Amino acid sequence: MRSLNPTLSFSADLRPFARSIRAAIFDVDGVLTDGSLFISEAGETLKAFNALDGHGLKLLAQGGITPIVITGRDSPAVRRRLKDLGLVHAVFGAHDKLAAAEPLLASLGLPWRDVAVMGDDWPDLPLMVRAGFACAPLNAHAEVKAIARHVTTLRGGEGAARECCDLLLWATGRYEALLRGHLETLDTTSDGATP
Repeated sequence: MRSLNPTLSFSADLRPFARSIRAAIFDVDGVLTDGSLFISEAGETLKAFNALDGHGLKLLAQGGITPIVITGRDSPAVRRRLKDLGLVHAVFGAHDKLAAAEPLLASLGLPWRDVAVMGDDWPDLPLMVRAGFACAPLNAHAEVKAIARHVTTLRGGEGAARECCDLLLWATGRYEALLRGHLETLDTTSDGATP
């Protein structure tokens, strides 16, 4: 089997700000999606999600960082996507995201300094200014990008959330182990032998 060494890297200046992160809050529209809303004649909202972002959220959980979603909208599509990903911490239809976040973080025993937030627009600002690490997608509003510690190279709904997840896993020292873990299957043991 070929060895696999991580090729992904970020500026070393980011590590001190992200290395103690234990949870990450993500917005949906404009972060986990491109922000487009497709509304059927019957009023059903359809959204497109990126599989890279979904796998990134699952990797966060595997790496010991709790993924949280706080969104201003509520829709069956978002609920279905989060259920499919196994995310258990989510607040839907949050008009005041700070009011939604604080009791959730308190229940998890998390201070703001241990929380990352990825948002793209003004409703996310109250969370981002309190977070230990703030991240924004490339297509975020200018005021959001101005306070973000990291602006992704990718747009919302096009892998931006995965970039944020990878950065957090890299900064906390968990990225390489998770990458190497993906080389093993249930059909082989850690030394490559078949059980």
